[in-house]
Amino acid sequence: MTYEDPTCALCPSTVQACKQGEAEARGPGFCPSKVDPATILDGWSFYDDAETLKIAQVSARVEAEGYCKWTRVEEIVEFSKRMGFKKLGIANCIGLIEQANVLSRILESHGFDVVSVSCKAGNIPKEDIGLKDGEKIKPGGFEPMCNPVTQAEMLNRHGSEFNIVLGLCLGHDSLFFKYANGLSTVLVAKDRVLGHNPIAALQLADTYYSRVWGPNKPDAKAKKGGKAKKK
Repeated sequence: MTYEDPTCALCPSTVQACKQGEAEARGPGFCPSKVDPATILDGWSFYDDAETLKIAQVSARVEAEGYCKWTRVEEIVEFSKRMGFKKLGIANCIGLIEQANVLSRILESHGFDVVSVSCKAGNIPKEDIGLKDGEKIKPGGFEPMCNPVTQAEMLNRHGSEFNIVLGLCLGHDSLFFKYANGLSTVLVAKDRVLGHNPIAALQLADTYYSRVWGPNKPDAKAKKGGKAKKK
C-alpha cells in the first residue's frame, strides 16, 4: 500500500525512525521520506541560502544550550543576540498590554530597541470591514476591529528585525504573518478559555474537553495514514 500524503501525526512513538536517522529504512508507508522524497531534497536545497543556514544554526544552538533550562522569553533574547538583531517588534493583543509592557522592558534591559503595536491600532470600527452590530462581542457600541495588517506594516516600516507575537486572535495572527517582512515568532498563542495554554485541549481531549471532537471521532487511536491507495 502506498500513500498520497505524509501523515507524521500518526507515527507510533515506538517508531519515529527519523530520530535515529532511519526514516528511509524503517519509516511507515506514510513517512515523508517515503511519500515524497523529492520534496525532502528540494527543502534541503533552501539551506544553501546564507541567511537561512544561519537561522537554522542559531536556532539549533539555542535549543541545545537552553533545552529544559531557558524560558521562551530567554530563548527569544538569546536567539536575537546571536542573530545580531538590534531592533525587535512586539505585535500584541490589547488585552495583553500589561504583559507586552513587561516584555518590552525585559528586551530593552538586554540592549534592544523595541517597537510595539497593539491590535486596535487605527481604532477602525468593525462596521468598516462589513460586520453588523450583532456580530460584535458587545453589540450596541463602538468596537474597533483587530488590525493585524497595520500591525505588520507598522513593524515593517519602523525597522523591526524580529517580530514577537503576543496573543493575537486566531486568523488575525495569520494575517500578521502574511504581511510581516521580518522573521516572526509566537510568545503567546491566545486561548482565553485555557489561560493561553491551548495544548491543554489536546491533552484533555478524551476527558474534560471531549467537546473538541467532531461527529466522526474514531473509536481508537488511528494506526494508519490517510488517503491510502493500493498499488
